[in-house]
Amino acid sequence: MKVNLKIWRQKDSKSKGKFIKYKLDDVSPEMSFLDMLDFLNEQLIKKGEDPVSFDHDCREGICGACGLYINGRPHGPLKKSTTCELYMREFKDGSTIVVEPWRSKAFPVIKDLMVNRSALDEIIRSGGYISVGAGAAPEANSIPVGKEVSDKAFDLAVCIGCGACVAACKNSSAMLFVAAKVSQMAILPHGKPEATKRVKRMVNKSDELGFGGCSNTYSCEFDCPKGISVEAIARMNREFFKSTVCKSKS
Repeated sequence: MKVNLKIWRQKDSKSKGKFIKYKLDDVSPEMSFLDMLDFLNEQLIKKGEDPVSFDHDCREGICGACGLYINGRPHGPLKKSTTCELYMREFKDGSTIVVEPWRSKAFPVIKDLMVNRSALDEIIRSGGYISVGAGAAPEANSIPVGKEVSDKAFDLAVCIGCGACVAACKNSSAMLFVAAKVSQMAILPHGKPEATKRVKRMVNKSDELGFGGCSNTYSCEFDCPKGISVEAIARMNREFFKSTVCKSKS
């Protein structure tokens, strides 16, 4: 199959970027989207041109490093799927595919399609953890957790921190990411002792790093490759309310 590519090329965060058009022939429908980019880069290298830079790692939909903005959608046209899980058979022969990096002030471009997403790591470092005393691991059943609660926590813990929620939101909000990390621990007994500190630190850090507020359009839920619900944001807002307004009144 043949594809027409419009790919964002940018030397670094300080340089002005632009779209460059490429034409590819002999693309196999069974190629993954990243394989197709590898195929393009092989041809560019043979011509002595600079290959397109893009992030990738596991290529199994686990790490979230492969995030690309494809035809106006984070990770492309499929729901609950990462870029590396997208195959060229999802596109028509001769179609035009527009590929961009995540667009957010908090995600500065490193080069071409690569962005610096370390801001998400900073949010985690601000409070997305449970502090415990060092020593031997406790008995697994010493703190019983009901299946309904553990299932909810697991559904939130599947967040891979790819940043699709940020790319999908018109305000570049990271609220779904923050909410998933806050909520997964807030509903477990292990995370309750530090719950009030955790939510305030993580929300404040998100604001400090330049992420926008929730736009309430549900675009983050729609494009989340792991299908995390915006109910997590509602839960996080309740936790934040309890940690500020309710505490100040007590």
